[in-house]
Amino acid sequence: MPAPLTFDAPEIHSAIERIATDIRTRHRSTTDLCLIGITNGGTELNRRLAAILGSTIPTGELDPSFHRDDIGRNPIPKETRPSIIPFDVADRTVILVDDVLFSGRTLKAALSELFDHGRPGAVELAVLVDRGGHKLPFAADYVGLTVDAGTDKKVVVSLNSAHPAADRIEISTFRK
Repeated sequence: MPAPLTFDAPEIHSAIERIATDIRTRHRSTTDLCLIGITNGGTELNRRLAAILGSTIPTGELDPSFHRDDIGRNPIPKETRPSIIPFDVADRTVILVDDVLFSGRTLKAALSELFDHGRPGAVELAVLVDRGGHKLPFAADYVGLTVDAGTDKKVVVSLNSAHPAADRIEISTFRK
């Protein structure tokens, strides 16, 4: 089996900086911008983007577990948390933040959960890794890294909030 492809902390931090720069460039004059991390993978990335972009941008967390279309096959995990959106999303530009974009099913569920909280003016997507293989017609507006992982690969993102120098992304083949 081939060795897994990995991205280390400096590559990941550069990717996060690129995402933040692209958001800042596109939204220089946007006054109603907010960031909402999709649990669990997007929460740490969301926190880091908010730290780079500045404390004036409101942030929240969104748990799409109850809107998943595979809930019959994959029960809702015990570690679900309620969505925490401490501001009105109505008419705001919402940037949903997640670690990996794969099939698009998590994003579909996240959009359903988001619209349960109001009707945003616009929704954009920021992801650390776009791994391809989309099953739904979604594309990220902001992408840190693009990899062609195929369906036989697993992409694991580890963003360590206490020790960012330990951040790592590993792409490996599923074991049969």
